[in-house]
Amino acid sequence: MSRPVFENRTFVVLLVFVTIAFGWLLLPFYGAVFWAVILAILFAPLHRRFLRLCGSRRNVAAMLSLLTCLLLAVLPMIMIAASLVQEIASLYQLISSGQVDFGRYAEQIRSALPPSVHELFSRFGITDFNTLRGFLTDAVKTASQLLANHAVNVGQNTLQFLVSCAIMLYLLFFLFRDGAELSRMIVDAVPLQRNRKVELFQKFTTVVRATVKGNVAVAITQGALGGLIFWVLGIHAALLWGVIMAFLSLLPAVGAALVWAPVAVYFLVTGLVWQGVILLLYGTFVIGLVDNILRPLLVGKDTKMPDYLVLISTLGGLALFGLNGFVIGPLIAAIFIASWAIFSRDSPSAEPALGSSKLEPNDPTKDCGL
Repeated sequence: MSRPVFENRTFVVLLVFVTIAFGWLLLPFYGAVFWAVILAILFAPLHRRFLRLCGSRRNVAAMLSLLTCLLLAVLPMIMIAASLVQEIASLYQLISSGQVDFGRYAEQIRSALPPSVHELFSRFGITDFNTLRGFLTDAVKTASQLLANHAVNVGQNTLQFLVSCAIMLYLLFFLFRDGAELSRMIVDAVPLQRNRKVELFQKFTTVVRATVKGNVAVAITQGALGGLIFWVLGIHAALLWGVIMAFLSLLPAVGAALVWAPVAVYFLVTGLVWQGVILLLYGTFVIGLVDNILRPLLVGKDTKMPDYLVLISTLGGLALFGLNGFVIGPLIAAIFIASWAIFSRDSPSAEPALGSSKLEPNDPTKDCGL
């Protein structure tokens, strides 16, 4: 082995090692770094407008973009989180005192069912409803206690949250100010052909913007509409249920219906017919239409991924990465599809499709969001 080849391989090993070490160094604050990058991509078009207005004063433009991001995204989330902590603590107290008893609600539903339904349950061996009621009561108490403990932990970890938030905002300022140069450095360092880099970076930016803006828009809309109807109908902890519906709406097809549909059934079978009918119609034609109309327009159309793949990748991302997974999961799936599409298109055995053409190499940093 010649000395230059040995030196090149040694340098590659060193490069891989220091890259892994740097990633391990950032791991405790990966959430702050991750959301700083996401927010920089989302607010990049607005930052470019500020940059044109401010001329060559990049610091002023970056500060204006940071303040806008703080007012539109960060502060509202902090206010909602603070209200949610109080709501969770209040609901836990109601459940502990017995004022809210989901087991009793299940018993009321069972008593209101017609005999034919009881016969159907008997055929499937479902006869011990007392055990089912006890299991449901214990499960709800355990879940509410976990939520309450988590809320207390959030309050106790306020300092850690503030440090992470400060790191995110500090990094976000420099991503706004120096993002274009950083993007060019990353693009130049990636050892791929230019047209492949352009396609992958554009896919990355498109999926991030579509997933975050689309899913967040759908989640906020469905959560607000669901919380509003729960508040109108006098249901306990309307804000909490609205936030839960917002989180569940990240899952295509099912989403918020997992919350409002059982409540509508409870109303109908316990004699609260008009409340049940209103909630059923409202959930189907108002909350449901938001998912059916907005999500394909904002998410599926831009990512060009089928709904089932969005659902599976979102579930997998949430299971592996927590809340950050609703972005990371679809992003990995989209890059996976784009990479294999490039490989099959550019492989020597692939036959070019009629009318197909190579992607014209342009500046990949123009659409990479920074």
